Amino acid sequence: MDKFLRDWRQDALNRNQYEAAIFAADKLVAITGDEQDTFWLAQVHFTTGNYTRTQALLTRRGLVERNPQCRYLSAHCAIKLGKTEEALQILGDKNPTHLISAPGSARTKLRHVDVNTRAGPRHNKTGSRNERVPTSEERDREQIDNIKLEAGMCYLRGVCYAKQNSFDRAKECYKTAVQIDVQCFEAFDALMANSLMSPEEEWTFLESLNFDTINVSNNTSLSQEAAQFTKLLYTTRLSKYTKPEEFANASETLSTHYNLNDNPDIVLSKADLMYTHCRFREALALTSSVLIIDKYNFNILPVHLACLHELGEKNTLFLLAHDLADSNPSEPCSWLAVGIYYLSINRIAEARRFFSKASMMDPHFGPAWIGFAHTFAAEGEHDQAISAYSTAARLFQGTHLPQLYLGMQNLQLSNLSLAREYLKTAYDLCETDPLLLNEMGVVYFHQDQFPDAITFFRRALAYAERNGADTDAWLPTRINLAHALRKYGHLDEALATFEQVLRHGVKDPAVFTAKGLVLLELNRSWDAVIALHEALAVSPQDPMATDLLNRALEANEVDSGLIGDTGPGAEAGGFGGEDGSGGGGAAAGAIGGGEEEIEELERRMNGRLREIEQNRVAGRRGGRGRRRVPSSGVELPLVDDASAFGESMVVDSDD
Repeated sequence: MDKFLRDWRQDALNRNQYEAAIFAADKLVAITGDEQDTFWLAQVHFTTGNYTRTQALLTRRGLVERNPQCRYLSAHCAIKLGKTEEALQILGDKNPTHLISAPGSARTKLRHVDVNTRAGPRHNKTGSRNERVPTSEERDREQIDNIKLEAGMCYLRGVCYAKQNSFDRAKECYKTAVQIDVQCFEAFDALMANSLMSPEEEWTFLESLNFDTINVSNNTSLSQEAAQFTKLLYTTRLSKYTKPEEFANASETLSTHYNLNDNPDIVLSKADLMYTHCRFREALALTSSVLIIDKYNFNILPVHLACLHELGEKNTLFLLAHDLADSNPSEPCSWLAVGIYYLSINRIAEARRFFSKASMMDPHFGPAWIGFAHTFAAEGEHDQAISAYSTAARLFQGTHLPQLYLGMQNLQLSNLSLAREYLKTAYDLCETDPLLLNEMGVVYFHQDQFPDAITFFRRALAYAERNGADTDAWLPTRINLAHALRKYGHLDEALATFEQVLRHGVKDPAVFTAKGLVLLELNRSWDAVIALHEALAVSPQDPMATDLLNRALEANEVDSGLIGDTGPGAEAGGFGGEDGSGGGGAAAGAIGGGEEEIEELERRMNGRLREIEQNRVAGRRGGRGRRRVPSSGVELPLVDDASAFGESMVVDSDD
């Protein structure tokens, strides 16, 4: 009867007929009283969500203390029930670090085992493990199933500590779990998804893993290939800010040798790389290709939503947010989509409401926290934004983005020393993000350290170019470089940089005005007049362009010897707005060339530059905070309230 009942139980499980499986397993336990049969009955109860009943069954039979499988399952039940302290009591607070296997040692020991297997039966006591022996003697004495269970319990400890906001201890538990069992993907994914390690730390950790412990059917060559295959898969999960060549090699190998080119995880890693490099349309094409097949892939949706926001695709965001809110109201990503849509149409209060809802549903959902902080930044509420970014920095210690945003907020508050400290912290975590390098250049610019500012602006542009980023996305950085060159006295190079920006079709009066100022300093007054008239053609009431135009006309008349006469300077007087504002001309009166007026113009220019810098960071994405690329598109009518997304959108005052 026991064989019959085990087959019945397994067959019912395979068909998801859990009541039948419980019926058969219960009779089996009554007949045999076997621990393994009891475990399987508890496993079926766990699968159906009966966590309390599962725990009661294991405790009643005294299996939690003496059976590792049952201890793991009982602790998992406690976590599902929200009993974190009870789960830690079941698991214990110490990780079995003696089971960690160092990289490279398995190969060495494998050679010894191959040579010595004939020496006697004592070398064959582990049966299937005699070809790939673990590293340490303690590990060697453990059964492979127990090793995997110990790794699983390390992962559960990490989950408990993360729920208690003890992220350092959670990080160590996750790392130990993967070092004990390199196939404990849940722990590895928790480290990567929650950004618990810096980009450099991630690569160092990957190299510390012993993939040679993977054993496939006692076949050495197949095991080695499986180890390399697993390492390639893990490589695609690492941060995309460093070592893009290694990521590209891993992705190429997986795509060509193993036919994983269209696999959603591989496509997601490629899209994440494109997004990191500000190649938003390419990233959107990749994410869209996955969502066509798998419409509700919640792993890829955050990157997809961020790309839509960057590209100003409001209509698509609207429809997608509606669909997700109706079909998956229990998913945090659905409310992230709603928040990003409202952020894209500048409905900041509603956006904040739904970012908050997403973060409450999953306290470790990074995009929701960053989007929540962005809503304060968008309204100029710098103190609240700093508080929200600080929370994100505490939750996600390995990513540099919260520190970067904290630096940007302090920069807008003119707290230059504090901004520099935050940006330096972000720089220590990631040295290759062009946006971070640009912000550091801005800090050095405002501190009058122009050589350092020029260096950082040039590095930002170099990385952006190497990444193949959209040129338009980095025009603000090129404008910043031109201003730094102007202030440092490299006027010819500054002029060439401003002209390079204007060739991209920029119609910013500040750029034309800055070009006019450089031409004035180069004593090319007539060219300055032309540039300043172009500025006034875009913004007829720009006061800075008007003042500089008066100065340029005066300088042009002095250079030409045409004071009081008609000529190019007088001819320019008719330009400007219809109300006469902005039309400089000789009739506007001569402006003296005193040092006070020059300094005043410089002060106003710096003020205008800071205003440009503040406006430049508007429209950051809800997921990771890149500047958005301007694009055209028809905006849907504004939604009056949240009920447009269904009744499930309405949040109670308690929420």
